[in-house]
Amino acid sequence: MHVDLQALYPKLIHLMLDTVFVVDRDNQIAFVSDACETLLGYRPEELTGTLITDYMHPEDLAATRASIIRVMNGQPHVDFRNRYIRKDGGVVHILWAAFWSEDVGARIGVARDITALTQAETELRFLAHHDPLTALTNRSLFSDRLDSALHRARRHSSSLALLFLDLNDFKGINDGYGHAAGDRVLCEIARRLEGCVRETDTVARMGGDEFTVLLTDLQSEDAVTEKVQQILAVMAAPLGAEFGGVTMPSCSIGVALYPADGEDADTLLSHADGDMYRVKKLHRAAG
Repeated sequence: MHVDLQALYPKLIHLMLDTVFVVDRDNQIAFVSDACETLLGYRPEELTGTLITDYMHPEDLAATRASIIRVMNGQPHVDFRNRYIRKDGGVVHILWAAFWSEDVGARIGVARDITALTQAETELRFLAHHDPLTALTNRSLFSDRLDSALHRARRHSSSLALLFLDLNDFKGINDGYGHAAGDRVLCEIARRLEGCVRETDTVARMGGDEFTVLLTDLQSEDAVTEKVQQILAVMAAPLGAEFGGVTMPSCSIGVALYPADGEDADTLLSHADGDMYRVKKLHRAAG
């Protein structure tokens, strides 16, 4: 039995879930398969004869033009990623496989929608470096930030401060109101701490009810004292009615200064932790 493959090829191209583009040397779309409507929201006849560069995300134009030059110079590009703007204004992330056909005088590209994959990759990267409950920096990323800050401080002979913050009697909230209420309080504390620092500073949840704050480019020790007093004042503000009668726990803050209290991360963390426990003992004695 003879199968007419020549007649079958166009049907196969339009059956593909990925979108096939044929683009001439002037970037004009000569052909696009039916899948383009799912990908970009345009029907094939709307795209044919227009410039493919018109649909590219402006921030990706330079990198895409470099890829186009590479392909037209005879080097297929099978793993190129960029973004396009859909007809509805949305952004789609695309993975391309493209080559130049001298016979046709055009480049042929197959475009795959990887928007969901890109979003999943972004979320995974975020989760690798952030606390899943509060979305604060986690212990791992905080350690990297502290090492980088120490490196800069040594190079520029500047100072930095490390604050170690622990909630007093937080267990009472979990025991009395449940862990869901405790989680809401931790998220509220995270937002309050973020509101106390600059974008160049870092707030992290180290685990449980322990938080750290990294303050860089300090002008004086007085600035650290003022920051601690600000945090204590912000933390002392009562919780809103939506917390159902939960009382905001007080907190104990330990401080370590570079270089006075240590010149490496472990020493500074140990000093701030020890200072926090000293403050906590004073709180217990006063209470």
